[in-house]
Parts: sequence; C-alpha cells; structure tokens
Amino acid sequence: MTDLSQRIPYFPLAQMDERMIEEMKRCAREGTPRPESSSVRAHSKDAFWAFADSWAMLYRGGVVDHALKELCRVYVSRSLKCEYCGNQRSAVAQRAGLTEAKFEDLMNFEKSERYDVRQKAALAYAEAITWRLNPDDSFWDRLHAHFSAEELVELACFISLTMGQQSWIRLLNIDHHQVMAGTDAAMAPGFEDAESLVESKGRTDYWASSAAPSDATAI
Repeated sequence: MTDLSQRIPYFPLAQMDERMIEEMKRCAREGTPRPESSSVRAHSKDAFWAFADSWAMLYRGGVVDHALKELCRVYVSRSLKCEYCGNQRSAVAQRAGLTEAKFEDLMNFEKSERYDVRQKAALAYAEAITWRLNPDDSFWDRLHAHFSAEELVELACFISLTMGQQSWIRLLNIDHHQVMAGTDAAMAPGFEDAESLVESKGRTDYWASSAAPSDATAI
C-alpha cells in the first residue's frame, strides 16, 4: 500500500517574518504557486526566496509569452505526475485565452490540432528537457525558427526550474486547501475546494490515475 503521509511539515505562518507572510498572502490570492508548497519551502528562508524570486522573473515575468510557459509547466506536471502542480492553473494565462481544452492533448501534442507551430516547438523543447532526449539538428532548426536566443534561454531555465521543483514536490504528499484555506485562486476546474478535489481525484478519467501516452520515444 502506498504511504500518503506528508514527508515535510508545513512551516507555521506564525513563525514567518512580515515579508514572507506577504508572499504567502500573494500565493493565496493569486496562486501558482499556492501556499502549501511555499509553506514547505519556508523551512529554509534562502530556499523560499530563491524560488519565489526566480519564479517571479521566469514565470510571471520575462519575454516569453506567459500562456506558452503555462502550457510547458502543465506538460511537466503530467510527465512527472506531480498532482499538486498539475491541479493548478494560471489565472493570467486563462485571461489571455488559454482554455482548459488546451491541456487535453499535452502528452500527444505533436499529433494534436489544438496547438500552433510555436506552441508545439515550445512543448518539444519541454519534452526534450523533461525526458532527457537527444534531438538532432532539425530539432534546433525548428526552435531557432520560432524563438530568439533570449527566449530559448528563458524558456529552458523556466522549464528546468519547474521540472526540478515538481520532481521534489511530488514526493512530499502535500495537497491543496491545507494552508491558508478558503480560496480557489489558480485552481484547475473541479479542484476549487477540498470536497471537489477529492471527488475529481476519484473520477475514472482523472489525469494522474493511469500512465499518460507520450510522443517521447528516446529517453
């Protein structure tokens, strides 16, 4: 039987300094990340701010379209089966027109008609990094046709950051609506509160319930 006990406890809000509490409030208000993962990182103040500052620059800021980065973030979640991260959505990306339907074909993005050529190129980049592929020159020709060197560096650093964090977070057995509960900021549809989260995870078509197909062929 799988042990679902939490591996690292949440750091108490009462022991955080004022600046950290303000960031926690932002997490509760805006999400992605939400308060639970930030609360675990708060055990190390340096780690807390290293991630928060990097995330602000690479995910919420930068030159690459935010919605494109959100597609890559969820692709990583589904590849690694980080349920905590995979059940979040960016409100900014949603306001920019990124619909839930865009996430349905992520693991078979090359064959899907949901994505344009630039989105497919970015997802191929995320795939190569996540699955440790060894692409040929045509792969790089494809990327350079759609992205500048600045964009490729930013996108790779963002994908690497989220991949590293999600690889760790999936081990922690944390979940939503446990720290600063009562908000649904940045939650995916069907995961807005604790009750609906449990119900959605129990569905037969829950995205993390079985191995997802992938276009990746050379790991």
